[in-house]
Amino acid sequence: MRADLIALLPELVLATLGMVVLLAGLAAGRSRLYALSGGAILSLAATAFALWLAVTATNPAARLFSGMFVLDPFAVFFKALFLLSSALAVLLSIDYLRRNDARPGEYYALILFATVGMMTMASGTNLATIYVGLELMALSTYVLAGYFRREVKSHEAATKYFVLGAMSSGILLYGLSLIYGTTGTLDLTVLAKTLQAGHPSTATLVGMALLACGFLFKVAAVPFHVWTPDVYEGAPTPITAFMSVGPKAAAFAMFLRVFLGGLAPLDGQWRWLVGAAAALTMVWGNIAALTQDNVKRMLAYSSIAHAGYALVGLVAGGPAGTQSVLFYMLVYTVTNLGAFGFVIMLESKAYAGETVQDYAGLARKHPLAAFGMLLFMLSLGGIPPTAGFMGKLYLFAAAVNAGYVLLVVIAVLMSAVSLYYYFRIVLQMYLRDGEDAEPAPLLAEPWTERVIWACGGAVLVIGLLPAPFLAAAKATVGVLGLP
Repeated sequence: MRADLIALLPELVLATLGMVVLLAGLAAGRSRLYALSGGAILSLAATAFALWLAVTATNPAARLFSGMFVLDPFAVFFKALFLLSSALAVLLSIDYLRRNDARPGEYYALILFATVGMMTMASGTNLATIYVGLELMALSTYVLAGYFRREVKSHEAATKYFVLGAMSSGILLYGLSLIYGTTGTLDLTVLAKTLQAGHPSTATLVGMALLACGFLFKVAAVPFHVWTPDVYEGAPTPITAFMSVGPKAAAFAMFLRVFLGGLAPLDGQWRWLVGAAAALTMVWGNIAALTQDNVKRMLAYSSIAHAGYALVGLVAGGPAGTQSVLFYMLVYTVTNLGAFGFVIMLESKAYAGETVQDYAGLARKHPLAAFGMLLFMLSLGGIPPTAGFMGKLYLFAAAVNAGYVLLVVIAVLMSAVSLYYYFRIVLQMYLRDGEDAEPAPLLAEPWTERVIWACGGAVLVIGLLPAPFLAAAKATVGVLGLP
């Protein structure tokens, strides 16, 4: 029992500190913004330390809590990524909350609780554990999406997200119940052995398909993507940034753990389904983004397209495919948070920041800011020497080596299409003149600015020196039952 509690120490620490932040926020109200922000950051730092302690004291191969929980390298990689994305989201929120005079305590507590759910998902080796973590994450993000409840867009975003999310959870739960009813287990290891031993029944295959549909909703893949643009547009921009990276990475951790682990014997049945979803997601996400003038909606469709790229790595499977998806999640996290950081910064002062035209003349007014946005657009488009290029390179190489050449052809063509809408912003910044002759104050959001430059530095470092980050992703290979 002691070993079980040590392995669960990061989640216990973060849940406890999240409640402390919540209670402190109730007492402080809208005051003490910086104290509560610091408390949220310290909570995440304490969790990172607890994670290090748990890793050093736990056998990575040990199955804990009667086989329902594991702290293997795969889980550790994702937990570190979740803590990073949550910390950056907290920092992006400081100036935003101050500007909007919002209550910070509940806001930060919900981010911390969502992170607990994501970490539970990454360590779950039982479908019940994974589902509990998924619902904790989902319920927290539903509330965060509608945090500014007096704003119509925020209220609409939360309502749509909740209704469609509840429906997808029901579909996922029904699929889970079919699998349990036909195999008699929710344990992923036992499930793989059971499916390997005999031919799956029709009900098992239906359960697998429903499970895939539920997971595809969580990663915002076509045709389960319809909630994404409205929710991303209506949610507070720091929460949009957080939702686009943290929960999405958690959904991919769940996807990889279940489909490359427990459902690996059925890969002949699910690969074509996920492969078709990947192709549709890449095509529709990029084509729909072409027509968007609202930058948040454009980045929402871009997020859909990037989910399609990551699904290519899932379809490729094997050690190379798994490694490429993990590496891509890291790349996408720092790139997308940096891009959304600019949207948050431009929303202040004399800029609106939500439409492409708002970026007109930015290079003349603020050349350093324009260069930063250019860097993130290049990375999202997959142009060297950025991290986005390396991420796509390893994804596509893994898929080609696995024999999925057609998917890679579609991915490369759609990456070329994506350059059009990414460079619409670049065109406005460098080749169009804004309405104001004099520069308006821009870099007046110190915490947002620090996050942007940190993400920009990470984009360049990962792009130029990817080896250490690839090695960290490679260390997870073998824990999912991969050959």
